[in-house]
Amino acid sequence: MSKDTQQQKQFRVLVVGDACLDLYCFGSCDRISPEAPVPIFKRESVESRQGMCLNVSSNLKSLGNSVSVDRNSEIIKKTRIIDKRSGQHILRIDEEPIIKRVDLRKYTVNSMKEYDALVISDYNKGYIAQGDIIDLIYPAKSLGIPVFVDSKKKDLRNFEDCIIKINEKERSLITSFPKKCETIVTMGSKGAVWRNKKYPTLRVPVHDVCGAGDVFLAGLVTMYLESQGNMAKSILFANRCAAASVSRFGTYTIKREDIK
Repeated sequence: MSKDTQQQKQFRVLVVGDACLDLYCFGSCDRISPEAPVPIFKRESVESRQGMCLNVSSNLKSLGNSVSVDRNSEIIKKTRIIDKRSGQHILRIDEEPIIKRVDLRKYTVNSMKEYDALVISDYNKGYIAQGDIIDLIYPAKSLGIPVFVDSKKKDLRNFEDCIIKINEKERSLITSFPKKCETIVTMGSKGAVWRNKKYPTLRVPVHDVCGAGDVFLAGLVTMYLESQGNMAKSILFANRCAAASVSRFGTYTIKREDIK
């Protein structure tokens, strides 16, 4: 069997984070309400997709990894109202119940031995509280397992020795970074920056940026494991994954053939 046709090793990845349900309501606005000067939306169809940490998980699986997910059981909903003719978003409605925090008792050095990577997809909805971070990361770090973080928190000081993925806007809002970490800043069509070096991305027609950060994270983790820690190669691969994602509508699960 040639090197190119050898079966790819399946890495085991643990994803911990906030999950949501993405709902896409398609319809049209053809008249103004007689009750108030607002358009009337006539709903014609609805699509449901998994979002936030579940989007990260589905992309990791599609790229060939074995994935375990620890997520909130409460249902967070993001409902997007979309004009079916133009594909434009008209409105987004968020429903966010109170979230029960992650149970950290199950994360020990012994239980973490079965994984090759830990991914924290923290949308700051309450599943991972600020005080939980050290206890969540410690077992993986003590085993030398890489920890990838995508967090909406502004105080990241507890994410020591992690690989942090963050976008430009989020970077500007951070109040505290850990003393020791690898930080990758994504910049949309301009690519990504790591250690003051810019890594370009493909120029593609942008249809929808929803979930592109999750796809980037999944691509980054996948190639980092496959390349045994080659960060530059991982970022370029993640850029290609994100570029393929934004050329599709809505939350999209990337496939290897999309990148090729």
